[in-house]
Amino acid sequence: MAAPSNIDGLHAAWRALAGAGGGEGWNTIRLSISSSCTVLAGRRSPGDAEAILVGFRHVKAIPESQLPQGHGFEVIRLRDDPIGGNRTWLALARRAGGSPELFAMMAEDLVRLIDGCEAVEDAAILQRFLARIRTWQDFMDRHREGILSEEAELGLFGELIVLSEMIDAGVPVKDALDAWLGPLEGLQDFVLGSGGMEVKATLSGAGFPATVSSLEQLDDTLRQPLFLAAVRLSLHPSGKTLPVLADDIKQRLRETPAMLETFDVRLMQAGLLPTCTGRYSRSFLKLSLVVLPVTDTFPHLTRSKVHPAIRRARYEIDLDLAETRDIGLAGALELMEAI
Repeated sequence: MAAPSNIDGLHAAWRALAGAGGGEGWNTIRLSISSSCTVLAGRRSPGDAEAILVGFRHVKAIPESQLPQGHGFEVIRLRDDPIGGNRTWLALARRAGGSPELFAMMAEDLVRLIDGCEAVEDAAILQRFLARIRTWQDFMDRHREGILSEEAELGLFGELIVLSEMIDAGVPVKDALDAWLGPLEGLQDFVLGSGGMEVKATLSGAGFPATVSSLEQLDDTLRQPLFLAAVRLSLHPSGKTLPVLADDIKQRLRETPAMLETFDVRLMQAGLLPTCTGRYSRSFLKLSLVVLPVTDTFPHLTRSKVHPAIRRARYEIDLDLAETRDIGLAGALELMEAI
């Protein structure tokens, strides 16, 4: 029988501690963690709210201003050591009214993060811990439902196809990840130097409908050169699910931990939670990737081309009717001086 994971231990501890509190304070159970930190599963009284508590041996002070707060959770600096000793403690606790399911996902991710820091100093673990909480905070601000819509799933798959093929074409991994701004709700999904590339994906077999979200998104006066990458996909058993494609890219980054961590954060910012990967079952097969230059002859709306009374616009283009020549991804990257 397989040994229980620390995630199993986290949920078992929360179950064991449920209803055990009285008065005010923390009830805790220690988790087995590979890093130098001490991690406790806990519940706070009154209220019986779930929490994880992290003790740092070599961190003496954590300013309150550095502690992120978010929807459904709070980060607290403890005044006293809950198990005795000389560690500096932070507690991540669910607030009253916060989603137990979403908080559990967050706590699981943070326990895995700390458990993977076996050879990392406490100060660096603390910074990773706080940075990951801020990523969750951003996620909760923008993705309350916890799982991507089918449209967002398709869009993210298209972006990952382009990211992977950028790296194949010779763009350095760090440059490719830095350029990927889609998860940060950038105007274009990729920005390289002065150039930009917006990615659209479709499952349509008749035409290529592409929704443009604003008058600025395809405005080539704001960013040049500007390109639209059109990824045509089909649903097919021999294809890949979104999490599998993400894992393929992770395997390519495994020798560069800093880049892997950046990629993990980008995926979360895009709305792909590590604890929800089993909920994505659609398998996509790439049929084609076409890259179209956005110039004056490309069919698009910009602020300079519409009446001043039109403040905002969202519109759809059929890219199959655009009558624009495909220059290929490598051709676009050369024009952006990325390779």
